[in-house]
Order: sequence, then structure tokens, then C-alpha cells
Amino acid sequence: MRLQAKVAVVTGGGGGIGAAICREFAAEGARVAVTDLRLPAAEQVAQEIRAGGSLASAWVLDIADRATVERAADEIAVRLGPVDIWVNNAGISRVLPFMECTDDLWDAILRINLKGTFIGCQTALRQMLPRQRGVILNISSQSGKAGNSQYAAYCASKFGIIGLTQSLAMEFARDGIRVNALCPGVVWTALWDEQHVGDYGRKRSMAPEEVRPYLESKIPMGRLCTPEDVAETAVFLASDAASYITGQAINISGGSVMH
Repeated sequence: MRLQAKVAVVTGGGGGIGAAICREFAAEGARVAVTDLRLPAAEQVAQEIRAGGSLASAWVLDIADRATVERAADEIAVRLGPVDIWVNNAGISRVLPFMECTDDLWDAILRINLKGTFIGCQTALRQMLPRQRGVILNISSQSGKAGNSQYAAYCASKFGIIGLTQSLAMEFARDGIRVNALCPGVVWTALWDEQHVGDYGRKRSMAPEEVRPYLESKIPMGRLCTPEDVAETAVFLASDAASYITGQAINISGGSVMH
């Protein structure tokens, strides 16, 4: 097992990409802290992991609230052990014309996506630095590599995550801590069904049922990214097999982005 006895914290672990990362980490031997703003969702994922014979616990977490994050990290260290791997996954997005983006929406997206990652990184580093080892994985996006119309706040936050990742990778490399970013393409989670499909349809003047086939047609590999695609990459980057990889922003986009 590639993550045997490692303690891993995953934010936004109650669904989608985060839940897939939690499950894959557990399957590779990690003790997983499933954190989410929605405690019932986090607990459901933790229960699934425990039912499979692995160790997992759930915590409620507002990633942009420093006191909540630091308190949870301290509790996790007591219950599961010092943190070895921290995944900053939780985030939000909206598809809408730039001139309709309000100050409040801009602030909310930057607060959760970028400030939340900043707080998560600082919290993780406080646990990792005394032990001189650890792995931080930040979930960016292909929209952190290439801008997209009607996605300004999200793109800004995800570009920022890559810059933060590179800066921390350089600063803490000699402390035995690796920091990398993952840049998935479109992952059709519940958020797409609930909100994005309608917003994106309006952007492209197409019916909701046309959105997914259109997106797939734009990808060289002909399919959307899955949560498991991201989770498998996260396992590799968190493992000793990636011990010489830091400061990278890894595309998981089926060829849509190649830089």
C-alpha cells in the first residue's frame, strides 16, 4: 500500500472529487480525516471507508475560518496522529458574465478557493515543519492554466492557487515538505447537475442536455475527467513514488490543456 499508516486530511471530502480522494487514500492504507462544511456528508464518506475496513473520521470544517481549521487539525492529530498529507480540495465556482459578478460573489469565491487554501497550507505546515516531512496537495483546475470567459473569479482563484503552490514548494523544499497542485478538467459532479449545466447552457445558448456532449467533444480523449482520475493522481503525488516532485501543477484534462 502506497500510503500505509499515513494520516491524511481532505477538505471538501463529503462529495465529488474530495470523497474519491478520501476513498483512494484509505484503500492505499491511509488514516483519513474527511472534512466538509456539511458534517452528515463527511460522516457518510467516513462510514463507507470504515465499512471497508479502513480508519476514517469526519469533521465539520469551514476552510476559510482559521479558528475552525486549526481546531480541527489539532483534534485530528490527537485522534489519528500527526498529519502527513493535507489536500486542499474544497471550493466553489460560478459561470456568469463578468459584468454580472458582484463584489460579494467575487469575495466569496476568492475567500473559499484561495484564502481557504492559504489557511489550509499554513495549518498543515505547522504540523509538518517540526517533523521535517509532509505533502500538501492543492486542487487547482485547468482554469488555473488557461482563462475562460464568464469564469473570471474562479479562474483568478485557481491561478492564484498555482502561484501559492510554487512559492511554498520553493520555500519549504529543504524542510522535507512537497507542495503540488492538481489541475483537473471538467469533472461532472453534483454541482454541475444542480447549477453549472444551466449556467453553461445559457453561456453557449444551448439546451442543458447538449452541454455534456459539447464539453466531451472539445476534449482530445473524448470524455470528461472523473473524480477517480483526480484521486489516482493525488495518491501518486502523495506517495514516496513522487518524492522528487514538488512545485508542479499537474494537468488531468484528457489533453485539453498541455502547458
